[in-house]
Amino acid sequence: MKKQKVYIETSVISYLTSKPSRDLIIAGHQQITLEWWKKVKNKFDCYISQIVIEEISKGDAIASTARIKAVQDMPILAYSTEIEDLAKKYVELLNIPEKSKLDAFHLAFAVMFKIDFLLSWNCKHIANAMINLKIKNFNNKSARYVPFLCTPQELLEV
Repeated sequence: MKKQKVYIETSVISYLTSKPSRDLIIAGHQQITLEWWKKVKNKFDCYISQIVIEEISKGDAIASTARIKAVQDMPILAYSTEIEDLAKKYVELLNIPEKSKLDAFHLAFAVMFKIDFLLSWNCKHIANAMINLKIKNFNNKSARYVPFLCTPQELLEV
């Protein structure tokens, strides 16, 4: 049986590799992410994009090295002008501010490569029921693939 595909967005990798937080919600997300990574990740074909590489490469050198190491064996999806064009449409559709426009690129990669799940802890611009609905409606009208946008918690019981 063919494995389903998961696009792993930057926030998941950040939660996986960051120092344990004292904030209860963040600590919970970190624990769920670690559990998903250890117990569930291998049940899927996991992908990232060059956008993810760029984002996880920023910041503290030790932390960025840990993030890069976590994804070093994952295939990197190829960037294209079609992805850029679709991301621009998503920025407008979802009212994504300029500083967060890369969130739209993650969505576009998942759509263009027909990825089953886009995994993210970004519940403002990605893993959100209203975003799921808007993407579904927009993509259906334009005959595009519709991935499921979710958090690692939603994919624990596989």
